[in-house]
Amino acid sequence: MGVFSFESETVVAVAPARLFKAYVLDGVNFFPKVIPGMKIEILEGDGGAGTVKNITFAVPHNTHVKHRIDLVDKESLVYNYSIIEGHVLGEDTEKLEFKSKIVPSPDGGSIWKSTATYYTKGDAVITEEKHKAAEERGKGLYKAIEAYLLNNPNEYN
Repeated sequence: MGVFSFESETVVAVAPARLFKAYVLDGVNFFPKVIPGMKIEILEGDGGAGTVKNITFAVPHNTHVKHRIDLVDKESLVYNYSIIEGHVLGEDTEKLEFKSKIVPSPDGGSIWKSTATYYTKGDAVITEEKHKAAEERGKGLYKAIEAYLLNNPNEYN
């Protein structure tokens, strides 16, 4: 098994506490508003560490991921989770961990700091290019989250 980690930062024009509240604390309700056809089902747990969710995407082909929450720290705005099953893992990845923290940006928005750690099967290697491609797809999600929150200023205050 190989272990490959990559760090990233994404700037979001939404205050940290509001972003955390929507994305982390109410994600089960929030994401289906942002991504049409997304369905989130809690398989076990209460929303805190240890909670396992099945997330289904209507597009492209009713794909899914199984998502386990590893840590939620409301005071420090830290959110860690793992993808333990699903299409995003592909054939060569056993598990994908994300450790993230939301910090204020100088302009009143947020900087989402994240470390993605891939645990691969056998001698599989995750290259910087492969991670960057996945990261680019993720940026679309952040832009959709940002747009929704900016267009709905009374939600998640």
